[in-house]
Amino acid sequence: MHLRTGLIVIVMTLMIVTPALAADDIPAEENPWYWYNQAVDLANAGQFSAALVANEKALSLNESMPLAWANEAGILVQLGRYEEAIVAADRVVSVNATDLPNAYAAAYYSKGDALRALGRTSEAADAYARAYSLDSGLVPPVTVPGQTSVPATPSPAKSPLHPGIIVCSVLVALVCCKARFMQ
Repeated sequence: MHLRTGLIVIVMTLMIVTPALAADDIPAEENPWYWYNQAVDLANAGQFSAALVANEKALSLNESMPLAWANEAGILVQLGRYEEAIVAADRVVSVNATDLPNAYAAAYYSKGDALRALGRTSEAADAYARAYSLDSGLVPPVTVPGQTSVPATPSPAKSPLHPGIIVCSVLVALVCCKARFMQ
């Protein structure tokens, strides 16, 4: 019974992990994750114009990447392109928020930043409240009128992946490595 359960777990894990591993075989210029990661690195370095170019390349390769749309919204806010940021955030929040709650939370937060910058404080407060409901580490700014103060309790950065997927991926990687060394 335990062997059968173990085999089912391994097969299911391989079904989840194999597409991610296959992405490594794609040349960088055709891999949306490569461009998304470049955009994140550039944005973290404060190079927002270059980050936007990389992020748009990721989206040109895969328009259905909620993480890239959330990233786009944040980058556009940093560039002062608030109306475009709202549109990018809305692309994320129009999809089911249960898949990647941190991406949706970041999109709502960026939307709140854009709305606040445009003077639409009531809508900004709503966006911040939605972001906070998805990720309590995203505390709304105190300067939003009508927003109730939420105690600032920093939370550690959260991966958008479910912990079970991460554990299964590590186990599969260990099994693969062991199989290579046994050959």
